Amino acid sequence: MLGLEVVAVAVLAVSFFHSLVPGGRDWINFGILAAGATVHIQLTQRQEERRRNRTKKVLIDLTAVWTFSAALILPVPLTLLVVFLIRLQHWFIARRPAHNFIFSSITHGLAGAVAHLTYVALGPHLLGQSGWGGFWQEAGTIVLTGVVYEAIQILYVGGALALGLSSEPTLRNVLGSPADNLLEAVTIGLGAVTAILLAVVPPMVVVMAVATVVFNRLAELDQLQNDVRTDPKTGILNMRGWSESAERALERTARSGDQLALLMVDLDHFKWINDTYGHPAGDDVLRTVAQTLDEVTRPSDLVGRFGGEEFLILLPDIDEEATWDAAERIRVAIAKLHIVTTDKRGDPATIADRTTSIGVARHPRHGATLDSLLQSADAAVYLAKENGRDQVCFAPDGPVTPPAAP
Repeated sequence: MLGLEVVAVAVLAVSFFHSLVPGGRDWINFGILAAGATVHIQLTQRQEERRRNRTKKVLIDLTAVWTFSAALILPVPLTLLVVFLIRLQHWFIARRPAHNFIFSSITHGLAGAVAHLTYVALGPHLLGQSGWGGFWQEAGTIVLTGVVYEAIQILYVGGALALGLSSEPTLRNVLGSPADNLLEAVTIGLGAVTAILLAVVPPMVVVMAVATVVFNRLAELDQLQNDVRTDPKTGILNMRGWSESAERALERTARSGDQLALLMVDLDHFKWINDTYGHPAGDDVLRTVAQTLDEVTRPSDLVGRFGGEEFLILLPDIDEEATWDAAERIRVAIAKLHIVTTDKRGDPATIADRTTSIGVARHPRHGATLDSLLQSADAAVYLAKENGRDQVCFAPDGPVTPPAAP
């Protein structure tokens, strides 16, 4: 983090000293943006505190509405001043360790400065040309500048996360979830709209201040809905969220006559991990396995946590051979994991060579309802364990009976 901060500060210093001297209109625009950002932050303070308390991940704080618009319309010194005023107010809301707060503040400043340099280099400036050709050129310039702005933050923060993770880095925990990046992209879009309003009709920025308050509330509601459906330990769907989505997928399959498969993934000897390394290490294993399942499955597949060390994956529109290949791919991917964690004494440890027993049930061969498919997949898991573990087993045909007591 210190190394990244040194590079960022050097870039900011060069950008600052080579920037144009702010003029009178620049200071007026700065005042409008600073006032709008302050209204936004103060009116959403309680919401932002609740959002931060519900997540331990990187949080999208929606202030790009103001910092990105500043990057488009203000010179670098005033852009950095907008970032400073916003971050100063957020210090009393975030309540995070000082080094993390400084790092994220430098990230915002770096993204704003580089975005401004990109926008100026590409040109034309806002309303600099007339006609449809100028409009589309300006729109493309703003979009490209927004991509640079978001890319700087993703790479800068993602680099620090990749180096600081206790477990093996994955695309999701380094680059963020699709929902996180979509929220940031929408916020940047609102920032572009704010900059255009500031250039054309400055008083209309008041409307954007109100809009950001409403948007902040919608983001909180979306997070609440997501929390209800998400397993807090692994970040994937919990049983409630998975079942709701799986029922809808099953109904679509029944109407269309397509094929569908259900995988139950059970980690072998998981209790040994907890007993040997401790429960925090077991949690690291669960999180890493969940992230791996999310990466090796298709976007249309539903991954959820069944409970304990068991995971569920619903695979719509898939034939029997492809189902077998998908299950084997999952088994091999988990076996290749090297999970960096700690032992009971807090010393570094690596957990590797873990095996899984995977049970497979297919619709309608092994069941026409979700409950019957779950029972069939569970029976297949027991069959895999009885046959020596570390393998994929399809559910037996015919009625499923509960396993006998030992």
